[in-house]
Amino acid sequence: MSPPDLSGTTALVTGASSGIGEAMARLLASWRCDLVLTARRADRLEALASELRAHSIRCRCLPEDLADPRGPERLHRRVREGGAIDILVNNAGSGRYEPFEATSWEHHAALLQLNVTSLVELTHRFLPDLRARPRAHVLNVASVAAWMALPHFAGYGASKAYVLSFSQALAAELDGTAVRVTCLCPGGTVTEFPQASGQTLGRAARAGMMSAERCAAVGLRGMLRGQRVVVPGASNKLTRAATWLLPRRLVAAAAGRFLGPPAHESPALSGDAERRPRP
Repeated sequence: MSPPDLSGTTALVTGASSGIGEAMARLLASWRCDLVLTARRADRLEALASELRAHSIRCRCLPEDLADPRGPERLHRRVREGGAIDILVNNAGSGRYEPFEATSWEHHAALLQLNVTSLVELTHRFLPDLRARPRAHVLNVASVAAWMALPHFAGYGASKAYVLSFSQALAAELDGTAVRVTCLCPGGTVTEFPQASGQTLGRAARAGMMSAERCAAVGLRGMLRGQRVVVPGASNKLTRAATWLLPRRLVAAAAGRFLGPPAHESPALSGDAERRPRP
């Protein structure tokens, strides 16, 4: 399969310091797409940008905390100062695998801000600019968790269900315009996220995990084809199908057994897994 040529386009990738976001940034750079990278860890962003500039692309780093309610507005303003974007990749997200009651409200609030509110606000702020481009894309990263209830991951799973529903609705609204909206729904992926979020993955779970590079490639190619929902991997497609056929109570119980007990009490961010709680 020949690589796309995205010369002359610019993508903003959130949560780009590791995991799927980093893999997407690398792939977009190889496709000649200029980049704006954001995450909390400035050192990682700068190291990544230095590598990606070898593709003879423009690559800007704008460190930002999107769990801060003021973060999306600041990021939007800073991005626009450097020019328009053609692709918005809303990849940053957080998860904390432990009982709902054991997690502080500060962590719940930060999760909802990052996974839901900041994603929607960035989409809202950039949408007028994207509509003015000849062709533009919004790629929102959700999860197969969007179709199921996850014990010990209650807020995370619910936030991904919101992202999926929001993306599908917006895609329908924008049908016939220059903007295409895609929702990528990965399953288990080899990143820092599982360990940092407190999951204890069994052998079956580890064996079924996809590389971040493959997940990024499937998601980005699906985006460029205009797919509204992309579920990478046969096992993840089967998981989604099972959630349609089985009672939700049974799916939730099975998911809880599959994920196992929480390992520890560390927070995590996909694309920024060293996050610590804000006071």
